[in-house]
Amino acid sequence: MPKIPLMDYVGRPSLACLFVALLWLQWRFPLRRQHFRLLHRLVRNFVLSIPGFAIVRLAMLPIPIAIAIWARDRHIGLLNWLPLPGWVTVVATFLLLDYAYWWWHWANHMIPIFWRFHNVHHTDLDLDVTTAARFHFGEMIFSIGFLSLAVTLFGVAPLMLVVFFITFEACTLFHHSNWRLPIKLERILNLIIVTPRMHGIHHSIVQRETNSNWGTIFCWWDKLHRTLRRAATGKKARRVNAPRVFS
Repeated sequence: MPKIPLMDYVGRPSLACLFVALLWLQWRFPLRRQHFRLLHRLVRNFVLSIPGFAIVRLAMLPIPIAIAIWARDRHIGLLNWLPLPGWVTVVATFLLLDYAYWWWHWANHMIPIFWRFHNVHHTDLDLDVTTAARFHFGEMIFSIGFLSLAVTLFGVAPLMLVVFFITFEACTLFHHSNWRLPIKLERILNLIIVTPRMHGIHHSIVQRETNSNWGTIFCWWDKLHRTLRRAATGKKARRVNAPRVFS
């Protein structure tokens, strides 16, 4: 099994602590009424996610990291070509990869073969932090190819790839959670990042709401493409976990 020290000794323990903290916060300050008990949701979603966890551990990072090392050694990719200061490279890495993931999320909805797998994530009736683990292993396999291509094109450094991946997973846990943040705080956060209310709208069964709010870390890409929606409308949206008012 390949060793990734930053992920193994910092990333995974930090993400586990964040998961437990969000479990408590969404229990103490719930945003939406849940259909099933917590234990039921935990067992259901983690059983579904076991193959995906195995793929993430064995291939989701190791393969793109190996490709990042290969690209770095051969001076391949945008960030390997540009003589940028270190801090600019860090910012550019986050922006480029998060924007690429915006398009990947869009593709997972719009391309039928990808949607067949991604739909497993959207069939959860109770959107909460456990939903962040509910991904079909087929989607994980396709995601390895996507991430490997992005890493090659952008010339992402191996270390920055791991840092981005940890941040990406932390944001995924956060915005899937059922934590009711104070609305004023959430509005401030949503000037920059994706928040639980914003992502809850994306999980609506109303198609025009599902086809919005594609972002993972930053909300700017939805603003850029005019797909940002801050108010779920209609009876169905209220019934399936999308909060009524956000704007």
